[in-house]
Order: sequence, then structure tokens, then C-alpha cells
Amino acid sequence: MESASKHKEDKKLDGLRNFSAEVLTDEQAAILEAIAKKCRFDAVLMTWIAKSGHPAGSLSSMDIYNILLATLDLTPENCSRLKHDRMLSSHGHTSPGVYAALAGWGFFDRDDVVPNFRRAGSPYQGHVERSVWGVDWGTGNLGQGLAAGVGFAIADRTCGRKSRVVVVMGDGEQPKGENAEARRIAAKEGLSSLTALIDYNHIQISGAIEDVMPADIRALWAADGWKVLECSGHDYVELYSALKRADASSKPVVILCGTVMGKGVSFMEGTHEYHGKAPSDDLMLLAASELGFDRSEMDRMKSLRSSPLPVGRDIPRIEPSLELGEPVIYTAEDKRDNRGAFGAALTDVAAKNYGVAGRTPIIAFDCDLAGSVKLDSFMKQFPERFIQAGIQEHSVAAAAGAASTAGVVSVWADFGVFGIDEAYNQQRLNDINEAQIKTVLTHVGLDVGEDGMTHQCIDYLGLPRNTFGWKVVVPADPNQTDRATRWMLNEPGNVCLAMGRSVLPVLLKDDGTPFFDDRYVYRYGEIDVLRGGKDATILAMGHLAGTALKASELLVARGISAQVLHSSSPLGIDRDELISMLGELPLVTCEDHHADTGLGAIIALHLARSGVALKMKNLGVTRYGESGASNEVMARMGLSAENIAAAVESLL
Repeated sequence: MESASKHKEDKKLDGLRNFSAEVLTDEQAAILEAIAKKCRFDAVLMTWIAKSGHPAGSLSSMDIYNILLATLDLTPENCSRLKHDRMLSSHGHTSPGVYAALAGWGFFDRDDVVPNFRRAGSPYQGHVERSVWGVDWGTGNLGQGLAAGVGFAIADRTCGRKSRVVVVMGDGEQPKGENAEARRIAAKEGLSSLTALIDYNHIQISGAIEDVMPADIRALWAADGWKVLECSGHDYVELYSALKRADASSKPVVILCGTVMGKGVSFMEGTHEYHGKAPSDDLMLLAASELGFDRSEMDRMKSLRSSPLPVGRDIPRIEPSLELGEPVIYTAEDKRDNRGAFGAALTDVAAKNYGVAGRTPIIAFDCDLAGSVKLDSFMKQFPERFIQAGIQEHSVAAAAGAASTAGVVSVWADFGVFGIDEAYNQQRLNDINEAQIKTVLTHVGLDVGEDGMTHQCIDYLGLPRNTFGWKVVVPADPNQTDRATRWMLNEPGNVCLAMGRSVLPVLLKDDGTPFFDDRYVYRYGEIDVLRGGKDATILAMGHLAGTALKASELLVARGISAQVLHSSSPLGIDRDELISMLGELPLVTCEDHHADTGLGAIIALHLARSGVALKMKNLGVTRYGESGASNEVMARMGLSAENIAAAVESLL
């Protein structure tokens, strides 16, 4: 691997790293232009070999990527460590440009990336991904990069790292709402380490940006509190000067970089035709000639397409290190909702670890709901680690996700319809990026009651179920919520903790003591045996565990013995353990969730895949709910204790 430090011209570029030099000389600019010319060839060549990709935007952004790799504290040696400057590509479809530039600066061999771009099994995918050295965040859905940059900048500030975060963006993505949200958060938080550079070529995939969706880009950024600079995106002296000014700014800076679409290849310049199309064989020959190469290098690279696949990097993951403290025991006399138990546990753990060397900092994001989601205590005790972002859920989901990969425990609490329904795309990208966000959803299910169907989140399990890494916890009572919160904060990966808003009874054993007592340890995937029984099984999720226990008492009076089980984590159930616990008894599942996508559906699939046939009824939400008191809405949906008891009787 040829590292950047081995460039024979490297000594002539001394002083650019960390913007030490006052100005960039003409000689240094000429060296950078020569490097960029080679990278332009590689970017076009890889799309030609793959027969797909986005070459033209890669060419217009190339000088931006090149100057950043020459100046930022971002190297092959430090890019997988926590402390380094970050270069994010929001317009992730310019991956040929990103990959070519990174290869040009020694992050990996160009013979690995050029012939293997968009090849199945290669780390060099169609949009930038974290499996590539030098890439800190996988993007593709336009409008995500700036919010991720906000998250990284907040994490750096929290951890005391004086690192830069630079986000390279396309001009076509500027009207997106998530960008506006991220701009406002950055300005409010005073994130002076954050700089955005816009590849301002005036062309997007459908044509001129002024025709597709006009926007006064300069005015948008200025209105949201950013310092706005302008320069040529192809003049290295101007680029360096603008970046040096941004580096010294006390507020976030955006640089509007005037560029030419397809810069350096005549037939791509100034047109949208090659925004998302690879060149033909004849035109590739022309591009090679214009960039100083011939057919032999084209053929050599193409022949490597059948070579063994290159290997990407292992995505860096820092596991949290926290002292979780002693669990709280709530008794039958306590009037508490799960939200309150979460908030108390979060604040307790944060207090025990605050300022302790070697412990992972906890930060909390809020969207104007601190009192309702019970972040208010954390906010009062740790104001510098509390991020009030206002009603801007899309950017917060992305920012909190990015921050979670950068050495902090990142907690975002919000209502279910906002935190998972509204921000599903961002949460999906958190899964793809292998983030470690802790998303706490309150006010889920019909338990929202009076707020009505628009706010009754009934897919808080079904939506994460469509991903491959999310863990979801739906606790039964305040005691289990306390344990699950403490477990979640120290658990690697993305975790969603979901709960309603109503005060819940503490679940008790037959002797009247709390079921989740001081000996209980939360284990993801474990099924709780709340009551024994020999005639049937009731398997509940979340707050319906208490209702299921009431149903079992009704059945006892009718001479029926039903065991009551509870699953707080249906996505983590062990199939063999489940089947052993169910035996051959008739089964009723009950959940405050869409009946076809939650607990019941998961159990039915487990049984079907194991070839096990049981009499079974799934009780859950079968239509949009109504507006009214929670218990009334639940009853009208057929989720009362009497409804559950009747379902058991019908199976018998």
C-alpha cells in the first residue's frame, strides 16, 4: 500500500496539513492538480469497468476531495481511531471520486478499487460505506451527511477532541428539509469545528438546479446562522484560503465552491447526461486521452475485475464502558409509568459516570419533549450534555446515530410516531452504518389514548423488524424498565426501548413481592414466566403483561389454568426455548401493536419454521385506534382482560 507520506512530492506539500501554511503556493497547486488528474481518470475508469455509477459529479468534486486529503488530519494510519478529522460525502453517489481520491492519498491500492467498483462482494460499493478506509459515514440518501456531521462535531466536543468535521455536499440536495434542520442545530450549538463545502456545479440528475427546484443557497445558509464563503472549486489556492478562514472561524462555515460538472472530460462538462451514466468504450478512450492515459491501462484494470475480491476494513466499534449502578425496586404502592423509570435510571447512571476517567460520556438528544419523555432530570443535571434540537426529528436521528460511533453513548428520546415512524429512513441508515444509538420511544401503541390515531404508534416493533441489527425492548413495568435502561446504556449496537405513557401496576409474584426484584437481571431475548398454568398459554408484550395476569385470574375463576409469559424482546427470542416453554398448549398472544407485524406474527413464524402446530390466536391492533381514555380504546380494540380470557376459552 502506497501511503500519502510516500508521495515523492510530499515535502513540497509540507505545511498544508492542519493549515499550517499561510498560503498555498502555485507549485503546490500544480502538484495537487497532477494528483487530481490521475484520480479523475480512475473515477471515470471505474464506472466504465462497472458499466454504472456517477462519474460527472465525481469529477466536479475531485479537487474538493483532494484539497481536504492534503490538509485535514485524516490519514491511513489514524482513520480508524477515535481522534481524527472527518471528511463526509453527503452526496454519496460521488463514491468514484471519494474512492479515487482516497486511493491517490494511500488509504488503499488503486488496483483494489478501480477494477472492483460496484462488484458484488467488494467493499467499494455504489455509494460510500464505512467498510472503506477513510469513510466515517455511509450516505446515499441525499440530505443525510450534514446531520451526521453535526453528530460527529457534538461527540468530538463532548469528548474534548479538537477535531475538524468537513461535509462535502451537492447543490441539488440543498432544498431538503433535513439539511435545514442540521444547519440550525449546528448554529445553535456553535459547532465551529464543522465546515460544509458545496459542489456548486448547478446541475443535478434531471437538469439545471434552477429548473428542477430553484433555491437561494447562499441565503438559506446565512439565514440559519452560518458564515458563508465563496471560491472556485477548481482553484487550489482559493480552496486552501477559504478552508483556512473556515478553520479559524468561531461559527460553522459553508463554502460555496463554484465547479464545472464533469470537470476534465470534455463530453461530460456542463451536462447532466453523465450524472448517473458510465461512458461508452469510444468515449472512455477519449476521456483517457484527455487525462493523460491510454488503452493499455484501461485493459489492465479491466482484466483485474475477475481477480480475488479485495477486503474492506472492519468497521470500528467502541463498546461503552459504564458503571450501571444499583437497580431501583418499585413496589405495589408506587404510582409510576415506564417513562419515569427510564428517566430516573438514565440520570442515575449518568451521575455515577460523569467525570470518571475511562467512562464513556452519555449525551441526550431531545426534540422539544423533555418533560414528556422524561429527559428533564438529565437536562437539569447535565445541561452541557443535553442537546435540545427542537422539532427536527430527521436530523436528530442521523446526528445521534453518527455521534454514537464516535465515543459517546448517544440517547435520543421521542414519541414513537416521531422517533421511528417519521425518522425510519434515518434509523435504517443507522442500522446500515452499524451505529450504536439508544432510541427511547415513549407514547407508543394505543396507550397514547386521547391523542388519537395520528399519534398511536403501532409499528414500533414491526419497523425495526425490517432491519438486521436493531434490538427492541418493550418492558412490562417500571422495574423491568429500570433494568432494561441500565442494560441498554452499556449494550453495543442500536437499541430501541419502547413504552406507553400510562401509569402501570408493578408486576407481582404470588407472594405479593415485585416480580422483577433485586435478583432480576435483564437478559435480551429472555421470556419471563409470570405465572404457571397447565391448560393454555397467554404470551404478552409490554404493558399488556399486567392485563394478561388479570385475564389469568378471570380464567382461574372459570376453572381454567393458563400460564402467563411475557416477551420484552421478541426480535431476540430463542426459538428452541420458546417451543419448549409453549409445549402443546393452546396459545393466545396479546400486544399493543399491529397484530400482523409484531409479537404474534413473530411467534407464528417461529412455529411454522419449526414445523410446530398449535391452536393460536393473535390479539393486537387491527385498525387505527380511536381517541379516548387508554383503557377504553384498548377495550374497543379487543385488548381488555375479558377479551384475552375469552380468546383462551374459545381455543379450549
